[in-house]
Amino acid sequence: MPLQAPVKSDIVALIIRKDIAGLRKFLEPWLPADLAPLLADLSVAELAVLFRASSRELAATIFTYVPLETQKKLLKVLNQEQVGALLNALPPDDRTTFLNELPLDVAMQLMAMLTPDEREVAKSLLAYPKHSVGRMMTLDYIAVRPEWTVREALDFIREHGYDRETLNVVFVVDASGHLIDDIRVRRLLLSPLDRPLRELCDGNFATLAPTDDREKALDVFRRFDRVALPVTGDDGKLTGIVTVDDMLDVAAEEATEDIQKLGGTEALDEPYTTISLPRMVKKRASWLVVLFLGEMLTATAMSYFEDEIAKAVVLALFVPLVISSGGNAGSQAATLVIRALALGEFKLRDWWRIMRRELAAGTALGLILGLIGFLRIAVWSMFSTIYGPHWMLVALTVGFALVGIVLWGSLMGSMLPLVLKRLGLDPATSSAPFVATLVDVTGLIIYFTVAFLIMRGTLL
Repeated sequence: MPLQAPVKSDIVALIIRKDIAGLRKFLEPWLPADLAPLLADLSVAELAVLFRASSRELAATIFTYVPLETQKKLLKVLNQEQVGALLNALPPDDRTTFLNELPLDVAMQLMAMLTPDEREVAKSLLAYPKHSVGRMMTLDYIAVRPEWTVREALDFIREHGYDRETLNVVFVVDASGHLIDDIRVRRLLLSPLDRPLRELCDGNFATLAPTDDREKALDVFRRFDRVALPVTGDDGKLTGIVTVDDMLDVAAEEATEDIQKLGGTEALDEPYTTISLPRMVKKRASWLVVLFLGEMLTATAMSYFEDEIAKAVVLALFVPLVISSGGNAGSQAATLVIRALALGEFKLRDWWRIMRRELAAGTALGLILGLIGFLRIAVWSMFSTIYGPHWMLVALTVGFALVGIVLWGSLMGSMLPLVLKRLGLDPATSSAPFVATLVDVTGLIIYFTVAFLIMRGTLL
């Protein structure tokens, strides 16, 4: 049955009328995965009515699509029995993610509502480090034995696969639970029914450790193009799996975090529209203060060249032009290098190759901007005397300074992320504003040094 726009309005109409029997009958033919994205934006009151009428599976599926703040509010309006049923029906990985976002005392109260088996699962997953693979893995997978035939494996999947996280891949384990291989279900469907699974195993599989960082897991998913990866302990026993839907969430979170850091702020850790104003101000203020103190060095550098500015006031006209060009070039380079690092396009040992590219690119970009700056002064001087009789020297100063500053900005922007990565820090913290501030100060030194060399004996 295809999903249509009126479906949601029909469900909402039944919710408003609080027609529980009619709502339950209407929901029965639909697959939870089809309805969940459609109904996740309902109000808390509407969701509460819906959960009373829906199956545990549908309620749990919808709950995973609902924003965190709505999830918290929803649990407050449901009775204890409904909350317990919902928590027990949630996939272990989604439940772990939700409990991890709650205060410890609240999380402990909710865990007390779990069945003994589910409580043990929740405790074992929460025992892993916060951003580790262990926190994300689920125990809802299909494991088969190598001595089984394809027919036996398919019968097992039919019997036990209904509530599993994914059926795209089954995992082959021995009698002790050690992982032997993973097999795509497609191979099972296309193989003779009497063929032993051992003959389908090729040993070509990748694994994760429970303590691996989620960024490493994301990289492994990218490289091997899998919909699910097994998680094994030091002894090689299969302890759980991580699925690609969780990795998509991780990719979105990591990209958001990097973009926020590139913008000169700490990662907000929660949506912009829901984070409290004091917390947002605190996270933004720290970087602004650092950048502000950095920009104070610009004033210090300006004061150092006070005599030169007094002798050739015309130089001050181009200060914003030259230092902003260097900051822009540095921001470009930093953004490109940070993203390339995140995608694994090169390793730290390739730093010299990156430097050579930026030497060439920075020189070319500097020559382009330097030529434009030179021509701008030359053309203006044909129609006015604003730059005085020594306009050629001013034009040469601006042109050569732009070459040097843009080149320096490109090198700083490309190398700083690599240095931070080498020190074990997040390269994204070399944000565009930070690079721009750093280049502003050094750009002034380059600008006035070039001016002194070119104008010495005339204006200076």
